[in-house]
Amino acid sequence: MENSFGGCGHNRRRAFTQLQLHIINGYVTNILLSVFFHRVSEADMIEKIAMDVSNKLNNSTPSRDFNSLVGMGAHMKNMGTMLGLESDEVRMIGIWGPSGIGKTTIARYLYNQLSSSFDLSVFMEDIKELTSTRRVSSDDYSAKLYLQKQFLSEILNHKDIEIPHLGVVQDRLNDKKVLIVLDNIDQSIQLDAIAKETSWFGHGSRIIITTQDQKLLKSHGINNIYKVDFPSVYEASLIFCMYAFDQKFPKNGFESLSWEVTNLLGKLPLGLRVMGSHFRGMSKQEWIDALPRLRTRLDASIQSILMFSYDALCDEDKDLFVHIACLFNYQMVERVEDHLGKNFLDVRQQLRILCERSLISIVNGRVYMHNLLEQLGKEIVRHETGNKSIREPGKRQYLVDARDICEVLTNDTGTKSVIGIHFELSGLTDKLSISERAFEGMTNLKFLRFKCMYCNGSPKLCCSPEALNHLSQKLRLLYWEHFPMTCLPSNFGTECLVELYMVDSQLHKLWEGDRPLGNLKHINLNMSKNLKELPDLSSATNLQYMYLSSCSSLVELPSLNATNLKDLDISKCSSLVELPSWIGNAMNLCFLNLTGCSSLVELPSSIGNATNLQVLKLDMCTSLVELPSSIGNLHKLRKLNANGCSKLEVIPTNINLESLEELHLCDCLMLKSFPEISTNIRLLQIPETAIKEVPSSINSWSHLSSFGMSFSENLEVFAHALDIITELVCKDTEIQEISPSVKKFTRLQILVLIGCKKLVSIPQLPDSLILLRAEDCDSLVRLDCSFHNTKNLLLINCLKLNKEARELIIQTGTHFAMLPGEEVPENFTYRAITGSSVMVNLNKRPLSKTSRFKACILLANKEDKEKQVFVRKNIRIWYLIMEKHNPGVFVPCRPTGYSPVRYVTEHLYIFEFEGAVASKELFIDFKVDHSDINIKGCGVIQL
Repeated sequence: MENSFGGCGHNRRRAFTQLQLHIINGYVTNILLSVFFHRVSEADMIEKIAMDVSNKLNNSTPSRDFNSLVGMGAHMKNMGTMLGLESDEVRMIGIWGPSGIGKTTIARYLYNQLSSSFDLSVFMEDIKELTSTRRVSSDDYSAKLYLQKQFLSEILNHKDIEIPHLGVVQDRLNDKKVLIVLDNIDQSIQLDAIAKETSWFGHGSRIIITTQDQKLLKSHGINNIYKVDFPSVYEASLIFCMYAFDQKFPKNGFESLSWEVTNLLGKLPLGLRVMGSHFRGMSKQEWIDALPRLRTRLDASIQSILMFSYDALCDEDKDLFVHIACLFNYQMVERVEDHLGKNFLDVRQQLRILCERSLISIVNGRVYMHNLLEQLGKEIVRHETGNKSIREPGKRQYLVDARDICEVLTNDTGTKSVIGIHFELSGLTDKLSISERAFEGMTNLKFLRFKCMYCNGSPKLCCSPEALNHLSQKLRLLYWEHFPMTCLPSNFGTECLVELYMVDSQLHKLWEGDRPLGNLKHINLNMSKNLKELPDLSSATNLQYMYLSSCSSLVELPSLNATNLKDLDISKCSSLVELPSWIGNAMNLCFLNLTGCSSLVELPSSIGNATNLQVLKLDMCTSLVELPSSIGNLHKLRKLNANGCSKLEVIPTNINLESLEELHLCDCLMLKSFPEISTNIRLLQIPETAIKEVPSSINSWSHLSSFGMSFSENLEVFAHALDIITELVCKDTEIQEISPSVKKFTRLQILVLIGCKKLVSIPQLPDSLILLRAEDCDSLVRLDCSFHNTKNLLLINCLKLNKEARELIIQTGTHFAMLPGEEVPENFTYRAITGSSVMVNLNKRPLSKTSRFKACILLANKEDKEKQVFVRKNIRIWYLIMEKHNPGVFVPCRPTGYSPVRYVTEHLYIFEFEGAVASKELFIDFKVDHSDINIKGCGVIQL
């Protein structure tokens, strides 16, 4: 008996043969009729029959061209609603994205899948190229006739068709269900000629347009626009490996090389395909030899395709594209406008154009350019018009290559052509000494950025005062991390200066005397610990952002016209005694951070004039005694933080800050009065204060969703508080038990018990509890409770916990848990007694699209460290999942990691996560971001 698979195949072959015979019979009949009416010769008739039958048989053969393409099924699914194939209406659908993202490939896949369901279909490839040989704009009418002729010739399979007027498309196709793909449209005239109106086509027709220009689609009234996103890291690796190795994973020994190349190409399918083909068949050493160039140069075939997008821009938009590629990628739109506003007529509009052309994207107000397009921009500045290379770096417009910059700064070869320098110093192995005359020739230099993300606080640039004497007077941006000198030179030009960024500098003062600062908008001198004074900034009338955090030697703020100031951060300026009176003139101030100003005794009453203030941070202002009543005028204030203000006694009463949503007053030990300063508060934190009562008026605070205070048995007296309090904190060293009545707090979400030395047990807690944190509770033995909705269980330094309590914590389904322990429990199926990684085999259970895991790691100090390691407030634990056969690619996980509230040695850290795994054999590696901490052991169980 024949099996079902074999029978199925036989039936399919028989049906396909019948289809072939049907096609042959139908087309022979049509051609014979043509011969009868048009008197075609017998030889021509036979040739036409043979050609047409061959073409139709080829078209009826199922295509396997797309079987190996990655992600096409997902694109088809995502576009399902837009395509609406069940509907009889005529639809136009745009496929939009940058060059090389895969728009044409997706359109071809759709065409292959759908064309058999339509009366007529056509895929018009690269219409941009079709019209590039003909000046479309010279004569619109003749251009449209030309395009219609090409279109009808292809869809009707009639080479010599004549088009006397522009109504022919509508006349011939208005009763036909057609599938039309118009690939790479770049001008509206192309759409107007071929598919101006949906009424031109029969019911159920679909017109699919691929383009880089979103505006073109919208101007044509097309609202169904599918934006093609970059593939996932996993999909990008698959694409690259298919071209490089003809398989879905790297060959042995090529894993890390494959991963690096994939990463450099930024997940752009074009780049993955081109470079995969380039590396195919190459030896490992040839890969290694090719990588340095790939890191800094763009492959010619990729560049030629990306250049189409650039060439379509006008000269001014090209100029903006290069500026972003070389200097302003990842910058906020507002900052780009500030720096380039005098170069371009309308920066925001031009950014919108680049966005519509898929050359940049703007997300949350920040500009992003793909790294291959960024490389394209950097390649462009290496060449003059006409594609001739500028061999001398000092004659280029922008300097972005580290070797080129080193040559210019040490050999004095910079010229007036240079307008911008962007120098990533993290790659330097040795210190670089800037020549005294390095900047002398660069008289048009506007943007100077010396960026050092990983220099560990050590300056890598040595520079004499004489060198800075030659800095351009046209400088708009001076961005110099770890600036090595104590003062800027006397002739430093400030008239054009827009931004001064000198974080972690050696400055004692900025400069001597008064300067013209009319264009200055941004100052950032954070962590300049030796900065003692600032010059008069009264002329900086447009200053909007001033950041002076951790300038611990700064005694007073300078004179300033604060009318346009938006952000002021002077946190951790521990020597600052008072705020200047001009704070009352800061009518546009939105953000004021005074955290850690430990010498600040009072706020000036004039602060009430800053009526646009939205965020006020006063945490750890340990000398502050009271807040002025004038804060009642801050009607736009949304957030007030005063945690750790240990001397704060008075908060004004009889005020209503109608916009206030968050009030944080933790550890204000002297504060006794309940802060009734707003009825619109959403979050109120008053633990570790002297506040013991909760007024009944709190019932009218309809927006209050989070309310934390210190635990006290007396709280039960305030029955109205039992349904309002969401967080309780107890630091009572004498408390021996928590009353079972804690269950009455029906909305309690967080319970924190710190230093409760005599506490023996914890009773049943409300089902609403999300987090339990018990820390340094030396006598805690029992957990007389169960946890139903609790997401975090943190039992830190509770060393007497019994076996039942430990098992309860381990087995409870929490997001994160912490408890004392010396080894990973046995119930974690895959364990490593020592080390930070495990191999996981999922053969026992079927795979789903997403697999969930619970992990346990044991942290300990490194052997050469003393028992207690200094650890910053938060450490970070994260994990990497790699498939055994694809070790260079990390599987996407959620969440990406955890930050425990604190690190304690010999504790178990237990957490859950999920990963989109597609393999049954996995390698899971755990990491912790502290050089003095080891992962002593780990374990994983699949949930």
